[in-house]
Amino acid sequence: MHSKIPFVSYFPSRRIAFSTTLAQIRHDSAGRQETAVYLSLNSKVLILNQSYEPISVCSTKKALLLLFLTKAEIVEGRGASVVRTVRECYPFPSVIRLSAYLRVPFRKIELSRKNILRRDGFRCQYCGANQSPLTVDHIIPRSRGGNDTWENLTCACVKCNNKKGNRTPDEASMRLTGVPKKPHHVLFLKHYLGKVEETWRPYLFMD
Repeated sequence: MHSKIPFVSYFPSRRIAFSTTLAQIRHDSAGRQETAVYLSLNSKVLILNQSYEPISVCSTKKALLLLFLTKAEIVEGRGASVVRTVRECYPFPSVIRLSAYLRVPFRKIELSRKNILRRDGFRCQYCGANQSPLTVDHIIPRSRGGNDTWENLTCACVKCNNKKGNRTPDEASMRLTGVPKKPHHVLFLKHYLGKVEETWRPYLFMD
């Protein structure tokens, strides 16, 4: 998973002028080249820290600049896609890794109704329903000493919330589908990204 494309193979010279598109070369069953498909250099690239922890996304154009300045290396390319210069073609980066470890400031995730629903995938943690309206339930009710914490709040549909009432899950014979906990920032990175590329999945802990 951590293999990389040698830097010297795709930047043999620093005098490079990138075009504003990248070409994906297709080949038929006999290996013959077919018409290229052109994509934008604004496509997203996943950035990993030196420790392989995902920290952000950037455009292909910015990723190429980081590679050019030797501040990053390619970890995953995007199939047969290439970036064309006047004279050369270079692998299109899908995942890059920073050459030096970047100390990322502590990312405090706000405890809010919206973020509780995001953490739980907008799905009731009692019955699995994902239809609106969804509410936030105190696992240990406030009236019984329950606090507003990541561990004591969970997403619940109106029906389950009303059924549970002022009881604990055990008292109501309602089992939670998961253990609520404070989410990692990667969870919200996934939400921001929406559709995730296949090459990104191992680095976003989705496999």
